Amino acid sequence: MTVNGWDRSAEAWLAEQGSAGDWGRRYVLDRIMTERAQAHPAENAIDIGCGEGRFCRMLAAAGIAATGVEPTARLRQVAAERDGEGTYVDARAEALPFPGQTFDLAVSYLSLIDIPDFRAAIAEMARVLRPGGRLLIANLTSFNTAGMGSGWIDGPDGQRIFPIDNYLDEMPEAVAWRGIAVTNWHRPLSAYLQALLGAGLVLTYFDEPAPSGFPAEDAAKADRYRRVPYFLVMEWSKPGETDVP
Repeated sequence: MTVNGWDRSAEAWLAEQGSAGDWGRRYVLDRIMTERAQAHPAENAIDIGCGEGRFCRMLAAAGIAATGVEPTARLRQVAAERDGEGTYVDARAEALPFPGQTFDLAVSYLSLIDIPDFRAAIAEMARVLRPGGRLLIANLTSFNTAGMGSGWIDGPDGQRIFPIDNYLDEMPEAVAWRGIAVTNWHRPLSAYLQALLGAGLVLTYFDEPAPSGFPAEDAAKADRYRRVPYFLVMEWSKPGETDVP
C-alpha cells in the first residue's frame, strides 16, 4: 500500500538524507532534539514515523532503547539493516500496536505533517506513554506550512519574501523536491495545541530553534531559516498519578 506518496519516494528520500540527515536536521534540530531526549531519565522510547531509523540510532547511542514505527516498507527495511539490534514495526501513528503506558518517551520527529488524522495520532502517542512520560515533537512551523504553496518569491521591490495565506485552514499540500513527491499537511498551531491539551498532556518546553554549527559557506541558507523559522520543538508530559488532582 502506498502511504502518502512515501512508497514511491523512498529511494529518493534515502538519497536525500544519506547517513547524516539533511541540512535542517543536522544544523537546526538534532542538537536540541537529542538534548531534550536526554533531559529526563528514559529507559525506552518510541519514534513514530521513524523513516530510515536515524533518530532511533541516535537515541540508542544515548542509552535509550528505541522502537521505531514506520509504515513505509522500504524505509523500515533500511532502518533494520542499519540497526541490527533495533526494533522496527510496521504500523500507523493513528493505531499504535502497543499497550497503554508502555514507553517513557515518545518522539515525533517531523512526522506530524505527514499524518492525515493527526488528532488520532496524538491521542495514541499519549496513550502509550507511562505516567510521567514525555512526548517530544519536532514539526514544521505553521506559518511555514501556510506558505508551502509558493515558498520564497521575489517581492515587488526585488527582495525575497515568504507569503503566508489561508493560515487558519487545515489543508493538504503536495510537495516535491529531488525525486520526492509526498503530501504534507498545514494546520494552524492552535489545532496542534488543542489536540495535545485534549489528550491530557502538559506543555513543558517550547522553542523555535535557530541554525547553529553550520559551515561558513551556508550563511545565506541559515539566514533564510532565521527569517522564517522552519521548525518548532515542543515537549509535553503525561501527568503522573501524583500529579492528577
